[in-house]
Amino acid sequence: MRPSVLPIYELESAVVGALRAGGRLIVQAPTGSGKSTQIPQMLLNHGFLNGGEAVVLQPRRLAARMLAKRVAEEVGSALGDLVGYQIRLESKVSAKTKVRFVTEGILLRQMSFDAKLRGINALVFDEFHERHLYGDISLARAIQIQQTTRPDLKIIVMSATLDAGLLREYLAPCEVLVSQGRSFPVAIEYLQRSPNFDQEPVWDVAARECERVAGLTGGDILVFMPGAYEINRTLQAIQGGRGLREFVSFPLHGELPPEQQDRAVARTQARKIIVSTNVAETSLTIDGVTVVIDCGLARQARFDPHRGINTLLIEKISAASADQRAGRAGRTAPGVCVRLWTEREHGTRALQELPEVKRLDLSEVVLTLKSSGIDDVFGFPWLEKPEVKALERAELLLADLGALAG
Repeated sequence: MRPSVLPIYELESAVVGALRAGGRLIVQAPTGSGKSTQIPQMLLNHGFLNGGEAVVLQPRRLAARMLAKRVAEEVGSALGDLVGYQIRLESKVSAKTKVRFVTEGILLRQMSFDAKLRGINALVFDEFHERHLYGDISLARAIQIQQTTRPDLKIIVMSATLDAGLLREYLAPCEVLVSQGRSFPVAIEYLQRSPNFDQEPVWDVAARECERVAGLTGGDILVFMPGAYEINRTLQAIQGGRGLREFVSFPLHGELPPEQQDRAVARTQARKIIVSTNVAETSLTIDGVTVVIDCGLARQARFDPHRGINTLLIEKISAASADQRAGRAGRTAPGVCVRLWTEREHGTRALQELPEVKRLDLSEVVLTLKSSGIDDVFGFPWLEKPEVKALERAELLLADLGALAG
């Protein structure tokens, strides 16, 4: 699809008008509408980046790199020239870079040593509905900077699904623009009986369902699994199945080398099966997918009070995440989503994911804020205030470690 016909371009004049009239904007648009690649180009094409750059925050390294590559191709630039990216231990930018895709920690560190964000004309917070801790903190700091030293700074918050009411109040005054996008109907199927993954592992159930639905459409299949281990076991089960020999299969997760990640999303002559973590839920659009097999699980970081650390747990995804995953099957044609749980069980799932600020240890963030000169973390303008006990626990730990001495 040519960029100019993507659904987000229905909002182009409204986006430009809102940013010329004010400094804050919320864009709500479904995955596949083009917001992640085209909004930065609108800033570039309409003169918002003269003398500066746009920094686009992505929750995941894989998405930051792939989106930068895509936008660079669309504007006819070598990656690292007009468009680049910066993630942990990897940077592809230059003095000519006008659009820089970064992960959230990169911007927060930049804010700590340059409170005026010199050279940055616009901040774009993409996939904000994921509510990562550093995303929340970076947005709060951006608002503070805009209110004090940089009234010219443009702040754009984008998401496929978010609580626009909460954000509208937090960012006021701001405008909210909504794109309905374009998608095809997706038939949702549930298992008839609750699965017992102890008796039949989730990867075997997923492979069996792949074989069952492979002939229902002529497109590719996207399978969601919680992590690399489950992905590898699923690929083994798929490759051992007789009914899937016409398919080529690929893993997709953040720990893969870049060339393997690129291979998973590239077009192929044969039909393919991509087995992915939730990186394919919203951050990336994979063309050609008409079937989604959703295990309903994801690895979530959560504070373990017994061990006193954040730990990764495999947990059930929310109904909102399940809807996002299902939508991947309807981007280019009518599709099918098979959920590996029952319809009755679906009604018991949380509506939304719990924000990280409500479930993670805050010590690192508290230290980051204090090192930036923000001593009163209780009075910090949080989008959603963490529990007082969580902040007190963080300060106590930092004091015990001597991190707050002096």
